[in-house]
Amino acid sequence: MYRSHTCGELRISHVNSEVTLAGWVQKTRDKGFMIWIDLRDRYGITQLIFDEERTPKDVFEKAKTLGREFVIQVSGTVIERESRNKNIPTGDIEILVSGLKVLNSAALPPFTIEDNTDGGEDIRMKYRYLDIRRNPVKDKLIFRHQVAMQVRNYLSQQGFIEVETPYLIKSTPEGARDFVVPSRMNEGQFYALPQSPQTFKQLLMVGGMDRYFQIVKCFRDEDLRTDRQPEFTQIDCEMTFVEQEDILQVFENLTKHLLKEIKGVDTDRFPRISYAEAMQKYGNDKPDIRFGMEFGELNDLAKGKGFNVFDAQELIVGIAVPGAAEYTRKQIDALIDWVKRPQIGANGLVWAKYNADGSFKSSVGKFYSEEDLAQWAEATGAKPGDLILVMAGDTGKTRTQLSALRMEMAERLGLRKADEFAPLWVVDFPLLEWDEETERYHAMHHPFTSPKPEDIALLDTEPGKVRANAYDLVLNGNEIGGGSVRIHDSGLQSRMFELLGFTREQAEAQFGFLMNAFRYGAPPHAGIAFGFDRLVAILGGQEIIRDFIAFPKNNAGRDVMINAPAPIDKEQLEELKLEVRS
Repeated sequence: MYRSHTCGELRISHVNSEVTLAGWVQKTRDKGFMIWIDLRDRYGITQLIFDEERTPKDVFEKAKTLGREFVIQVSGTVIERESRNKNIPTGDIEILVSGLKVLNSAALPPFTIEDNTDGGEDIRMKYRYLDIRRNPVKDKLIFRHQVAMQVRNYLSQQGFIEVETPYLIKSTPEGARDFVVPSRMNEGQFYALPQSPQTFKQLLMVGGMDRYFQIVKCFRDEDLRTDRQPEFTQIDCEMTFVEQEDILQVFENLTKHLLKEIKGVDTDRFPRISYAEAMQKYGNDKPDIRFGMEFGELNDLAKGKGFNVFDAQELIVGIAVPGAAEYTRKQIDALIDWVKRPQIGANGLVWAKYNADGSFKSSVGKFYSEEDLAQWAEATGAKPGDLILVMAGDTGKTRTQLSALRMEMAERLGLRKADEFAPLWVVDFPLLEWDEETERYHAMHHPFTSPKPEDIALLDTEPGKVRANAYDLVLNGNEIGGGSVRIHDSGLQSRMFELLGFTREQAEAQFGFLMNAFRYGAPPHAGIAFGFDRLVAILGGQEIIRDFIAFPKNNAGRDVMINAPAPIDKEQLEELKLEVRS
C-alpha cells in the first residue's frame, strides 16, 4: 500500500494516527536541525516535518537530498502544527516523519509548479504534464469532468441513450475542411475524421433510437482562434417525433440544470429573438445581453444635414456607452484608433457626449444641433452622462464593426461579469446564403436543415428569403449550442441538394445512404449540438477553451509537447502509396 491517506485528507481529528502518504515534493525548507517539506498530490498539500532529534538519522539525512518534484513515500505520525496555516485544509496538522522512500527522483522543472508560476504559455504547453500538476490547471480538468457527469446524468434521466458513432467516415464537400486518413487496404482512397456525427445520428433516429446523445470528439481542419481547436468535443443530441419547441424546452432545461448544479444559479429567463433582430440590435447572431448598448439606427435622423460623410452611407448606427461622457479627448481618440485597426477596418468614428447637465457636445456639432443630438440620444437609449458612438458604411460591414466596438466597451467598463449568466435563443436563421465566388447557395447550417414549413413555397421562387427551422443557444455572447429540425422527406431533401448545386449523381455519391434510409420510414426528427469545450469554459468564468483541455493544440494547430504534426517514415508512405513533395 503506497498510501493510507491522500495529501488533502488529514485533519486535527487524525492527531496521533500513524499514516502513510505518497506524492511530489512541492517545496523544502531546511533549517539545519529541522526540515519541512510540502508534499503534494491531486487532493492537496500536507506538511512533513523531519526533526534531527525525533526523526531516525538515516531518514533525516535522506530528506536533505530531496529536490522539487521528487516522488516520495513517507510514513509517520500526525501531530498538531505549532504554526497553523489557515490557507489549506490540512493546515492544522503535519506529519512527523519516521520513514522515507524515494520512489523516483526528478530533474529540476523548467518552471515552478505552483499556482502562480514563472512559466510562460509556450513552455507550459511544451511541458503540459507538469502544468497539470498546478491547481489552476488541475482544477479546470476536474471541473470539466463535473460538467460532463451532470450532462450525462441529466440526459440519461430524460430517456436519452448514449451511442458511439464512427470516427473513420466519408468526406463530404459541405462545411469546413476535413482531416483525411489514407486507407492502406484501399489504395488511393481515404477516410475523413467527422466534423460532427450528423448523418449517423439521423440514421439512429431512422433506426428508432428515439433519443440519442454522445459526448463526442469532432475534427475540423480550419484556421484557429483562441476559442477554436482542430479537435473539439460536442454534446451531440437528436430526438424523434419532436418540433422545434420540444428541442428548445429540453435543452433550455439542461442549461438551467447545469447552471444550478455547477454554479448555484437559478435562471428562468431564456429570451428568444430572430436572427434578423439580433443583427439589427447587436450586429451579430450571438449577442451578449448581460448589458445594454443596443444599436440605434440613425439614417432618418442623420442624413440631409449637410454632413456628406453620412449622406453617402447605406447605414448610420450608434450605441450609447453608459457613464462614458466624461471620457477625455485623448480617450476618444484612442477609441477612433482602435476601430481603424485592420482587425476592425473602420474609416472612423463619430461621437456625441450627452453631458450630465443635459447639454450635448459632438465631433460633428457643426452639422447637428442640440435638438438633433437629443434625437440621437432617444434612438440609442442614451441617458445624461452617456457617450454616443456612431459608425456608418455598408450595412453588414458597419454592424460587424459596431458590434466589435460594443463588446470592447463592455470589456473596458467591466460589464461582462464572469459570474453573471444571460442565455438566449436565436431563431429563424436564413436557410441559405449566396456565395459570390462560387455563384451558388450554401447551407447556412448544413444541407439537412429543414426550411420553415410556411417558407417551403419560396424555395422555387425566392430561395434567399427562406428561413431555416434552426436555432442557436447563446450564453454570454458565445454560441454554446446549435441545431435544427431535420428534413425527413426524401423529396424535399433532393430539392435541397439541387439548390446547393449538387447534381443527382453527386448527391447519390455523397448522401445516397441517407436518402436510401429515408425510403424505409424516416420519422420527423430534430437535434442540437453543444460545444462542450466552450460551455465548460464559460461556466468556469472564462472564454479561452484551451485552458479546459488536458492536452490542447497551440494557435498554429500544433501539439508542441509531442511535436505533432510530424513527418512519417518513408516506408509508411510507400505502404500507403503516397508521395510527399518537398
